[in-house]
This record gives sequence, C-alpha cells and structure tokens, in this order.
Amino acid sequence: MHRIFLTTVGVAALGGALATTSTDALAQASPAAPAAPAAPAAPTSNAMTTPALTGPLAANPNPFKFDAGPLGPVYVTGALSGLAFAQTNPVATDKSFRGDISNGQVIVQNTAGLVQFYAQAGVYSFPILGAAYLPAKNTNNQFFGPLPVGYLKLAPTDSFSIQVGKLPTLFGAEYAFTFENMNIERGLLWNQEPIVSDGIQANYTLGPLAFSASLNDGYYSGNYNWLSGSVAWTIDSSNTVSVVAGGNFGQTSTNTLVTPVAQSNSDIFNVIYTWTSAPWTITPYFQLTNVAKNTSLGIAHDAQTYGGAVLASYALTDNISLAGRAEIIGSSGSTTDGSPSLIFGPGSDAWSLTVTPTYQQSIFFVRGELSYVGASSTSGGAAFGHSGKVNDQERVLAEAGILF
Repeated sequence: MHRIFLTTVGVAALGGALATTSTDALAQASPAAPAAPAAPAAPTSNAMTTPALTGPLAANPNPFKFDAGPLGPVYVTGALSGLAFAQTNPVATDKSFRGDISNGQVIVQNTAGLVQFYAQAGVYSFPILGAAYLPAKNTNNQFFGPLPVGYLKLAPTDSFSIQVGKLPTLFGAEYAFTFENMNIERGLLWNQEPIVSDGIQANYTLGPLAFSASLNDGYYSGNYNWLSGSVAWTIDSSNTVSVVAGGNFGQTSTNTLVTPVAQSNSDIFNVIYTWTSAPWTITPYFQLTNVAKNTSLGIAHDAQTYGGAVLASYALTDNISLAGRAEIIGSSGSTTDGSPSLIFGPGSDAWSLTVTPTYQQSIFFVRGELSYVGASSTSGGAAFGHSGKVNDQERVLAEAGILF
C-alpha cells in the first residue's frame, strides 16, 4: 500500500493475560482475534475482553454498566488519548513536529445472550512506521468514519457465533488503534494488511482450537469479494499458534487511501506464535503477500512481500513495562518490469526497531517511544524527505490518556 492507508489486526487476543473477565461480563472471542481464548483462570475482574489489548496497557477492571432489559448488562468503556512526536526526514506531505488526538472513542457493548452488539464510535488516528502521519480529523473522513467498528453478533451457543457489520481484520499480530498495542505506532508488516472490513464472520471453538471464517470487502472497498480465515491452537496457558490466510477471489478496481488497488487484489498469509509467561509476552510472526498480474488494473507484473517481526513486552513492575518490536520486510519486482510499489518502490526492502516504555496507574497511562526505519533499493521519490530520496527516518513520540 502507499503506506498510510495500509493496516490490523488482528490475531489471538493477549489482553486476557493482563485483565481477565468475571462471570458478570462473560468472556467472548474478539472479532479481530483468530487465537483461541486463554486457558481458564480464576476471574479477577470484569474488565472487557473486547476490544482486545495485547498489553502492556490493561482495560479498566470495573467498567460502567447498566441494565438493558432483554439485552442484559450493557457496558460503556472507551479511550481518550493524545500524542505528540518529532521526526527526521518528513516526506513532503508531513511535518517535523506533530501533536494530535490519537483516540477519542466510546465503546458500548453487551457480552452475553443470543443477541449481542458492539459499537465503537469517535475519532482516531493510525500512526504508522515509514508513513506520513494523517491527523485524526482526516483519518475519520478518509477511512472508516465516526463508527470505525460496529457489528451485531448472534451467539446461539458458547462455542459458535456469527458477526455482521464493520469487523476488525483477522490478519496480523497488531490491532488497529494505538491503545490496543504494545507500541504507539503500527509496524511495517501491519501496513500491508486490511484494518477494518465490512462483512460477515463465523466463529467456532472446539477445545483448544478456534476457527474463524469471513466473507468481506477486504480493504473496505464495498465489493464483497474477499475470503479470509484463521485457525488458532492454544497449546497451553503459555503457547498459542495461529495461521491466517485470505485474499480477493474477484477483482477490485477502487484505488483510494483506504483501498489501494494493489493490496485490494492481493492474497495474505500469516503464521503467528505467542508465548506468555509473566512478566514476558513475546510474539514472533511471519507474513507473505502476493499481488497477481492484472493488466486491466494497471498491474503489469506480479509482486510479493515477505517479512517477519518479533514483538515483546516485559513488565518491570505492576505499573511500568517495556515493549519492543523488530521487523524486516522485502518486496519483489523492479521499476522496469511494471511491478507495483508495495513498500518504498518496486523491489524495495525495509527494517525497523521500536522501543516503547509504558506507565499505567489505574485507568491513566503515559508512554514514550523511539523508532527507526531503514530502507534500501528504494525508488526515487518513494522514500523519506521532501525529495523522497532519503532512506531512513527516526521518530520520538509520547502518548498519554485514560482507558475508562
């Protein structure tokens, strides 16, 4: 993708490792999470399991709720946060210094019964490594509007459910919104994935195995020609392996910021492993994408990306943690064979390092971040700096807010 629009999310929810659910708020499978639920443990709070949080940030353990009659208890949670950052070598459409709201969202949901719902509304932004920052007001307008995620869920049994609406993607090891992830910025691999898709999704759990399958519109194109699915195996309380695959079985000609034509006509494959053993959480994963030749769409040659990443978080104390991410991604093709640009020009490569210390006290949090992106084999005008010819970028960020 052209890097600001590309996206999460989602894989096995690790939020349950940090905040588990009480019987008053029954645990449910996240729509974005292909992994099976964590091994049963004694409930400690009624913190929401949706939206999923990979940590180190933890959900409010005592969210506001009210009785909605036949719908049962309805919970109201959300995130309010702002960020600021400085960066080297901003591209022509960006600035050296930025300050903005990163989340101003309210989430309303119920978590039990045959008929359930989830509605996440407000403003948001997607800070992404290697991509120009798009302010929250523009992100809302050009991405998913004031209701980025919202769906109806039918759960006839504890092991089977169907969701219909605006659903988080099944792909990747990072979620869409900053408060859900170990790091403030999303990564280079995340930037090849859908973020939110309109469609229908079925979920089924069989012992340690969790299955999800979805018919959707991929990169939010409005064309329901994507199939995606995931299988997750919870080996034990510390180990989970997920396989996610999907792609476009038709053709999508739309080409916008949120719906880039090359990625909209691609296939994606993930293998994701998660190891959790306090105070550590470590998630390595592999990703492959393929864009087939399609001259009617202006894609004169097929192209692939192939990459891997390791995300890790270590809890220093009950309130302080340190997270990091290392990743590398490459792409095929050249400027002479008609291949599409999937990173920083046809055939380009990139790698990144990110470090994010976090402090959380009750519902309040503050965190900082240092990140570096290096690129090679870039095309003129497709990299960093106002000329697009610089091959690296550093950022220092800060984010603070509340999870209510």
